[in-house]
Amino acid sequence: MAAPLPTGKKSVNLAVPVRASRIRRDPPPVVKKTIVRDPDERDIRAGVIGVIAFALAIFVITLAFSIYGGWSPSQYNIEINNL
Repeated sequence: MAAPLPTGKKSVNLAVPVRASRIRRDPPPVVKKTIVRDPDERDIRAGVIGVIAFALAIFVITLAFSIYGGWSPSQYNIEINNL
C-alpha cells in the first residue's frame, strides 16, 4: 500500500479553545413594522376611487364635446325667485 504524501500544514488540535473573532460588525438593522390592512376595506376603497375617477372622466369628456360643439354653461342665466 502507498503511504500518504507529507504536507507542509500542521494538523489542527480541536481540543484547544479558539479565540473569538475580533471583527467588529454593525448590528442588524431594525425591522420596521408593516401595517396589514384588511383586504375587503382596500378593495372597497379602490372601487369607490375607480367609480369616482370614471364619473369624472365621463363628465370632462362630455363637457369638452359640448364646448367644442358651441355650447357653454355661461350661456344660461339662473334666476332665483324668493317666495
